[in-house]
Amino acid sequence: MADDLAGLTGLLYEIGLLKRYKRTGWLVAGVHDPESIADHSFRTAIIASVIAALEGGNPERAAFMSLFHDTQETRITDIPYIGKRYLKAAPNEEVTADQVRGVPEPVADMVRDAVGEYEEKVSLEAVCARDADKLECLLQAVEYREQGHQSVQPWIDSSLAALKTATGKRLAEEALRTGTLEWMTRVLNGD
Repeated sequence: MADDLAGLTGLLYEIGLLKRYKRTGWLVAGVHDPESIADHSFRTAIIASVIAALEGGNPERAAFMSLFHDTQETRITDIPYIGKRYLKAAPNEEVTADQVRGVPEPVADMVRDAVGEYEEKVSLEAVCARDADKLECLLQAVEYREQGHQSVQPWIDSSLAALKTATGKRLAEEALRTGTLEWMTRVLNGD
């Protein structure tokens, strides 16, 4: 049991790296202090729950998969898309299997199952989680554009092209039509 707890504690510390690792694609776009992988995963989980609820899926499952969708980046980092043309990282399921080696089996199974379902892209919840990943990227690009970073259009375009659900597509259209602080104006006006 002590070895299992040591392995589990190690995994929890490892996952903490996601709070420090930056999303590297934004560095390519000229963003000097981009969001962390953990920042991205948090909003992705929220978006996944929303999309799943509106698509008739299980919001909790979609959000749960989103929390683990990039955990492999503690070991392979956030390789920007241009780098993926030249580098072949191990499949996420393989990295996850290594990450959970030595942790209690119920935890290892839970994490492997979430990552496996996400990577299979078959269940409605996995499709919603994948759309959430793309929609979060689009939202972040719009936010960075409003902050003066004009090189983000490729991220917007690729995110839009990857969306599968009707809800994800509608939300993206609205995000592109709406300023990032319009919600605050509505609140202040009592709308």
